[in-house]
Amino acid sequence: MSDIDFTRLAEDIKDWSKNLGFQETAITDVDLSEYDQQLRSWIGNKYHGDMDYMGRNNEKRCDPGQLVPGTIRVICVRMDYAMEKENSFSLLQEPNKAYISRYARGRDYHKLIRKRLQQLAEKIEQVAGKFGYRAFVDSAPVLERALAEKSGLGWIGKNTMLLNKEAGSWFFLGELFTDLPLPVDEPVSHHCGSCTACMDVCPTNAFVESNVLDARRCISYLTIELRESIPEEFRIAMGNRVFGCDDCQLICPWNKFTQLTDEDDFKPRHNFNDIELTKLFLWSESEFLNRTAGSAIRRIGYACWRRNIAIALGNAESTGEVISALRTGLDSPSAMVREHVEWALRQHQD
Repeated sequence: MSDIDFTRLAEDIKDWSKNLGFQETAITDVDLSEYDQQLRSWIGNKYHGDMDYMGRNNEKRCDPGQLVPGTIRVICVRMDYAMEKENSFSLLQEPNKAYISRYARGRDYHKLIRKRLQQLAEKIEQVAGKFGYRAFVDSAPVLERALAEKSGLGWIGKNTMLLNKEAGSWFFLGELFTDLPLPVDEPVSHHCGSCTACMDVCPTNAFVESNVLDARRCISYLTIELRESIPEEFRIAMGNRVFGCDDCQLICPWNKFTQLTDEDDFKPRHNFNDIELTKLFLWSESEFLNRTAGSAIRRIGYACWRRNIAIALGNAESTGEVISALRTGLDSPSAMVREHVEWALRQHQD
């Protein structure tokens, strides 16, 4: 590889990446030591909740070279997924409809981005010859936001999301670990200033301080990662959020710069952007599996899906349709679902 112009190659990689549908690409080295103490503190305070995998392999998270031996650079990419410019809370104000986090309304992004990263690697190989690489998309012990921040794709905001001055935060991240000695890009400065809108709007007060999230209080964690009963103290605050929560992004001033995607895979399926809670709750398990095929939603399973919707129905308007739908859950084979249904029905008796 001694005859390769790596500066030119880095420029070509960014061009090829754009042609593959990534909105931005940047390159960083593998030194994440500056993030190590914060990670250890977060784990030590048990803010990761039941996400046991977050407490393992910390050395590999902070040293990509340990995760994939030979790695000296990480090619970081981002792909926009927003389907609308307006960052509206309107759906959250319709208590009989389901709020599903924007990222999960379309097809699962993991396969699409991983496939594009593989295509990027193959393009690099055509020019540079065989080289070592491995693609990651929200998988394995990878500090993807730290890598993206270090590469200059944005800065980690007070809501722990990666923020970009030209695109806000409605985008996915992916990484290509490589052994190519590519030139690295510079980080950007932080631009949250004195704004605390994201922290203030959180329905469950999940932010301990700036850039520190107690996942155990976060609605995204409660509805997606937690596999047990959701603590009653959070149920009213959950409102109609049945899969994830976007409040800290919807309120963020930087998302006025949201860029829309033209990726068909990210378009809402099954009216996930405008659907009645009762319709979702009455899905049979086979309907759930069929309609969430290829979706990020499927991984929580049918019981957690109904658990989440039961809470939302408990927060919904007291109509005959809502009460009737909830009563169908009283004979659920899942004790967890039954407990949440019983709670929801009590909300309509008060």
